[in-house]
This record gives sequence, structure tokens and C-alpha cells, in this order.
Amino acid sequence: MKISRQAQREAKQLFQACHEEDNLNESKTRETVKLLLEKKPRDFVAILSHLHRLIKLDVQRRTAIVQSAIALNENQQAQVRENLSKIYGNNLNYTFTENSELIGGMKLKVGSDVFDGSVRTRLTNLQESF
Repeated sequence: MKISRQAQREAKQLFQACHEEDNLNESKTRETVKLLLEKKPRDFVAILSHLHRLIKLDVQRRTAIVQSAIALNENQQAQVRENLSKIYGNNLNYTFTENSELIGGMKLKVGSDVFDGSVRTRLTNLQESF
């Protein structure tokens, strides 16, 4: 669906209004969406769609997904948190998962940034070079 510039601008303003100290406030966001649905301004579906996209991108930007071949202990998880907080700041939500398909190493995803240090990827790259 094509979204007009006016709808994008209004969604961005609403998105900024839902923030409190550089963090998305869930209750403000819910209230904003509720008011938008009640008042139904012109092009409100496009505004909601773009607002949803902005919120989704913000949540992804603040979420770190850490996959490792074996489960990480508390010290290793703390070290990963410390290193990522140096790059992305302290307000990240972490998800640690075990993925045996990686064979070894780790794969980190924060927003659209992906750091892949897995053995599987190295083997795949080596295979492609032959």
C-alpha cells in the first residue's frame, strides 16, 4: 500500500510523541492507537500502517538475538552484553538461543546488523570459493 507523505509525517509525529527519554512508552503507544481508532482521521489506516512499521523497526533496533552452537554460561552472556552495550548502548533486550546448525561460534543480530562468526558460514564461504 502506498502511503502519502502527509500520513508518513503524522505517523512520525505520533511515534515521537510515544517516546519518553528515548524509549518507546508502551502505555502512550496504546493510548495513541486507541485515540486514532476512535477519531478515525482522514487516511488513518495509512497512518496506523506506517506507525506500526516505525514501532516494529524501533523494537528490532533495541533487540539483540544471540545464537550460539552451545548454550552460553552466565559469564559468556555477560561478556556479550557488555560488548554489545559498548556499540549499541545499554537499553537492549537480549535473547540467547542455542543453534547446533552453526557447528561452532556465534551469530548476533541487532536490528538490521548481523555479525556471523559461525563455523557453518565459514565452511559455506570456503566451499563457494572452490
